[in-house]
Amino acid sequence: MSYKDSAATGQLMALLESRYAMRVLWALRDGRAQTFRLLQDSVGGITPNTLNTRIKELRQAGLLNHGSEGYLLSSTGADLTRRLGELPTFASKWASSQARKAR
Repeated sequence: MSYKDSAATGQLMALLESRYAMRVLWALRDGRAQTFRLLQDSVGGITPNTLNTRIKELRQAGLLNHGSEGYLLSSTGADLTRRLGELPTFASKWASSQARKAR
């Protein structure tokens, strides 16, 4: 991996590690627009101030858009959530291997 690729990965990981960032993206993965209030309910436990901050960061990063019906993933955000959708399968395999090691 080149330095440029490594730096880009680090930047993306830093953004996604922000509190609730992944949950905001995951709440929008079905492609349906959500109003601020609906998004707040979908994420659960997030304060309005924190949600505003995450929305601003995700919009600046090009992962989120705001349309007439509410917040939506951009095409880049949708691509990211599709790729992250592979995590459950990976996690299941990983957990099984961890369980075998523990025996």
